Amino acid sequence: MVRCLLLMVFISCLSYADRLPVEAFGSLPLATQVRLSPNGEKISYMENTAGQNSIITVDIDTREKKYLIQADNQEFELDFYHWVSNEMIVVAVFYPDTVRGARSKLLKLRVDGSIEPEPLLKLRRRDRIPQFQHRIIDLLPDDSDHILVSLALENRYPTVYKVNLVNAKVRRQRIKKWHPNILAWKTDRQHRVRIGFGRKQATGFYHLLDLQTKKWRRIWEYEIFDEPGVVPLGFAKDPNQLYVRADYNGRYAILKVDLSKPDLPKELVYSDPNYDVEGSLIYSPKTNDVVGVFHTEAEGGKVFFDPSYRSFQWALDKQIPEAFNQVVSYSADERKYILFSSNPKEPGAYYLGDRVANSLDHILEQYPLLYKKSLSGKEKITYQARDKLKIEAYLTMPHGGIVADNPAIILPHGGPNVRDYDDFDWLAEFFASRGYVVMQPNFRGSSGYGFEFKMKSNRDWGGAMQEDLADAAAWLIDNHSVDSQSICILGVSYGGYAALTAAVKQQQIFKCAASFAGFSDLNRLLREARYFSNFEIVKKQMGSDRKKLKQRSPITYAQNINIPVMIIHGDQDVVVDVEQSRTMYKALKKHNKKVEYIELKEGNHHMSIEVNRLLVLLSFERFLNQHIPVL
Repeated sequence: MVRCLLLMVFISCLSYADRLPVEAFGSLPLATQVRLSPNGEKISYMENTAGQNSIITVDIDTREKKYLIQADNQEFELDFYHWVSNEMIVVAVFYPDTVRGARSKLLKLRVDGSIEPEPLLKLRRRDRIPQFQHRIIDLLPDDSDHILVSLALENRYPTVYKVNLVNAKVRRQRIKKWHPNILAWKTDRQHRVRIGFGRKQATGFYHLLDLQTKKWRRIWEYEIFDEPGVVPLGFAKDPNQLYVRADYNGRYAILKVDLSKPDLPKELVYSDPNYDVEGSLIYSPKTNDVVGVFHTEAEGGKVFFDPSYRSFQWALDKQIPEAFNQVVSYSADERKYILFSSNPKEPGAYYLGDRVANSLDHILEQYPLLYKKSLSGKEKITYQARDKLKIEAYLTMPHGGIVADNPAIILPHGGPNVRDYDDFDWLAEFFASRGYVVMQPNFRGSSGYGFEFKMKSNRDWGGAMQEDLADAAAWLIDNHSVDSQSICILGVSYGGYAALTAAVKQQQIFKCAASFAGFSDLNRLLREARYFSNFEIVKKQMGSDRKKLKQRSPITYAQNINIPVMIIHGDQDVVVDVEQSRTMYKALKKHNKKVEYIELKEGNHHMSIEVNRLLVLLSFERFLNQHIPVL
């Protein structure tokens, strides 16, 4: 497989000598999660090179570089990490497990490299072995020897423990015992466990610790998918002030709740009349308080409540104009910081800043082969679906500019209850580099446009949300020089399901369809969900009418598909079972349809193995060249 891939890369480079190479898009980001040690003396980051994922530290003064841990994303993956002191880093690792879904652990790493990475948690013989062991509740910045973790050691409900980072032989301390139906815990800024999220079947609720009475009470009960829920985002420095995301005039907004009052009154902090405010809170490590919130649709992608941070952001935006400039890490005293700067046409770079020295120095790029290259970026457009519903979408134009009768790709996102944004998109840019117009619709059911819009996907897979994709293609034909006979649909996860459904229902519009890790059998999806705790949620979202689910499943109509289909799936996918693609391929082959199936060895749902990602891009490119070539 690797030998074949290298040959294909060579051929691709010969064929497109004047284009950016496939590796420019298909290589994993060189640097991610760039951070500062608390004292600001070291930079750390995750590095992807030659298929290896590593955590690296660099001494700012001496430039000494240390590799603390490496992974090939096959035996295990590095997910996230945190500095817990100037001497130690904790990293979450995930192990593939197609039976249970995945397993996770926390490892501790000595920054000086004096010890090999070792498990943070030492389980005892009588402990239940929990599937997930990576859930950090609080890093306890004032106590560098401990962190709080959430572990389901007694049953499937988590207990909060205080775990010793220095001495594994010290007995862990139970801070908050498990409670029936409570699935997650949250602490306040004084590091007390204050909020528990619970779910019983399809009912969500929270438990709150009242500081005055020292008692827990149940609050904010709601029926999932029937009404907007309240989502606690985090506490203010004042332990009686809690920031939440809740519905406000049809959009999710940021509100502040006074926990000292029995009726828990809410005060509006920030709202956007057109979009949900979906981002997390921004905290100051120096003041320990909330200073703003991330909001993609706001100018610069964030809103600051604190005027001093607003002024600092203004200075950064002046230094690097027309860019998304985000401070991703501060030293504890906020003197030094890491800035990530990007825009829709550039994947982004990292800078080291010093507020005392008034300096800002470039240090790393995410995609070096794309840095300072001429990319297309995205244009936001709106179109009307056939029922007059307003749909937003993003257009990425060919790098060489639009020409007469351009071929086009409709690229629906996964989820489906997520959305596309106007940020850098390596997949859309790859297709644009090959001469295709790319359209990414935020079809009904996408997040970001209010509860009502998001719920339009419930029990309607393959229905009106599928028609939104055909209407997107029609808009392209009417508004751009797109060849109506050269439009393909291609998607990942739910987007893969949408592509397969289009091959069944919309063959007059789409001339080919490609699915990566897509669903083909909705009844199978529902059956497999029975083994997980969210079964009632899935059933409520998908519906339980098996006849209707069969009618909405592409595999049911394999014999009717008469356009070329490509199916790709990783054999270690724990999000969408690979059998969804295997059985679809067999059904199409049985009826002698034009289908190609590629199964990625050790492949997962997120294309996190570089050789697999390159193969996916090369395969999609070849498929498109065969059926909707750029002339």
